[in-house]
Amino acid sequence: MSTPLSVPVPAPLPAPQKSRPDPLTMEVVELIGDVVARFYEDYEDAAADHTLTGAQARLLSLLSLEPLPMRKLAQKLKCEPSNVTGIVDRLEARGLVERRPDPADRRVKLAAATEEGRRVARSLRESLRFARAPLAGLSDEERVVLRGLLQRMLRAEAAAEAEGRGGKG
Repeated sequence: MSTPLSVPVPAPLPAPQKSRPDPLTMEVVELIGDVVARFYEDYEDAAADHTLTGAQARLLSLLSLEPLPMRKLAQKLKCEPSNVTGIVDRLEARGLVERRPDPADRRVKLAAATEEGRRVARSLRESLRFARAPLAGLSDEERVVLRGLLQRMLRAEAAAEAEGRGGKG
């Protein structure tokens, strides 16, 4: 007569403790919020100088890096695909964006920045004033440390999101 194997059952993980953030963490969060608000304000101003909305400018900036399918653009911009279609239509009418078939799947249309679109996106980036002067006031070493800390924060957030989706994504 055989006996059943005893399989150890892992103990459940303790529920995460909801402790209040310490004052330093709260101050850093507030500062990040201020930086983001100032960046968006500057970005909206730069977009308006190019007769673009903020959403048009962000989409054009993404497409200046690489052509993307509409669905991926919607994910990156955190909006509905129908909104992306309208934005692409308006940028296409201005000659800043074009639609082309995806070489990997001809059923998919890619949005891509035209040469003029890439020129406008570059001009947008160069016209951003916020942070340029404050960053120039930091040494190369300080900027490298800041870049590393920001990258580490973003990697940790991306890992947590992937884990929350069960690694799907």
